[in-house]
Amino acid sequence: MKLLHIIIYVTSIVFCVYCTSPQAPYKKDTIFTNLEKSNAVTTLTPQKIEKIGNIPLPKGFFREDIGGEMGSFCRNLLLKPLDSPVRLFNGELKGNQKAHYAILDVDVGIRDLQQCADAVMRIRAEYLYEMERFDEIAFNFTSGDVCAWQKWKQGWRPVIKGSKVTWNKSQPQDNSYQNFRKYLNMVFTYAGSASLSKEMKSVNFKNMQIGDVFIQGGFPGHAVMVLDIAQNHKAEKVYILAQSYMPAQDIHILVNPLNDELSPWYALKDTNEITTPEWNFLSTDLMRF
Repeated sequence: MKLLHIIIYVTSIVFCVYCTSPQAPYKKDTIFTNLEKSNAVTTLTPQKIEKIGNIPLPKGFFREDIGGEMGSFCRNLLLKPLDSPVRLFNGELKGNQKAHYAILDVDVGIRDLQQCADAVMRIRAEYLYEMERFDEIAFNFTSGDVCAWQKWKQGWRPVIKGSKVTWNKSQPQDNSYQNFRKYLNMVFTYAGSASLSKEMKSVNFKNMQIGDVFIQGGFPGHAVMVLDIAQNHKAEKVYILAQSYMPAQDIHILVNPLNDELSPWYALKDTNEITTPEWNFLSTDLMRF
């Protein structure tokens, strides 16, 4: 009986130690903060590609040092496993599962908001937030009124009546990331490709940089973002594009529908039309923040 008591006592200690051992830290529902700052390229199997900077390169190409902080930020964006399907904001599967190569490991929200131009603004805003360049986080509503993060976090909220926008200080100051996401949802609600295209400047197609955007403003319009660029010793360049779409869905790396061997890369060469799986752009549609 004494031996049985000892066994029960020891077992209970082991069980308590197991149950009270440190748990894995809570993973915030975003991948944009505290990113690794390395641009190293690693040879990985397709299922183990962890970030954009690990996507295999075409033969003879290498990742150039381009884009500065924005280039580093985009190359460190995390990816879901390559067999992951694109899902809509409500959890349903997107009808077209052949347009994507990989999916960014970032939330899409629970409302039909983060669509095409919104995904571009999300990445841009998260980059500025990560760099603590808070004064630069501002986007225009379709009405032309500016919605700035600095004003929002101080408690000011837009009062929208038709096309007229006024501001009312109705909330306490809140610098939290959760409040930042609320700010972005407001931007997504009242901004889009039409307003964003008016904020950006056109750039020469041959001078493309990471963070540039192909955009056609309209109702509907569309926008895709350049998230990586590589080149070879002949100075030939290739690039990678990402998009969200309608309805709001996972931000995903696009396949190249015209070149299976090069996909997901696109060749940066003299051409007037850029064909993506769900939209065609012109080289003159390239713009920059």
